[in-house]
Amino acid sequence: MIRPWYHWSMDPLEQLLAERACERLILDFVRRLDIGDPGSVAELFTEDGSWEWPSPGDGRRYDGREALREYFGSRPGDRLSRRVMSNVLVTAVSSDTATATSYFTTYRVDGYHGGIVPPGAPVQVGHYADTFRRSADGSWLLASRALHLPFGGPTPQLSA
Repeated sequence: MIRPWYHWSMDPLEQLLAERACERLILDFVRRLDIGDPGSVAELFTEDGSWEWPSPGDGRRYDGREALREYFGSRPGDRLSRRVMSNVLVTAVSSDTATATSYFTTYRVDGYHGGIVPPGAPVQVGHYADTFRRSADGSWLLASRALHLPFGGPTPQLSA
């Protein structure tokens, strides 16, 4: 079996487990934002982890768990969202680092107070570019996440 050059030193099972752990982080991130505790997303990052929306986005960048906890925890309390993740491609670069690209589609409204919301178009379609690092305890964490948003619009406000 011929493998890409960056996998030659990795045991195939180690590679598979690393890539699967990183895939779970990608999915846990959006689950926590949508139906969990948004501020807890910070726990999925390394202590010095970063999240950014580079140009042509608005240039926001947050570094470190405290800044990430504050940013993600500031989500409006009446926001309802669901993110659909697809085309997740994780590559274990070494036994302690990995990269990934994953696509997301975000459905979101503000002013939600229960019940079923009529379907609407997604407010965002884009991709994340991630780097991961294995921590001292062997678990994988996000080291950086960059949001790339070619399709986006305002969050609809539900009428009272």
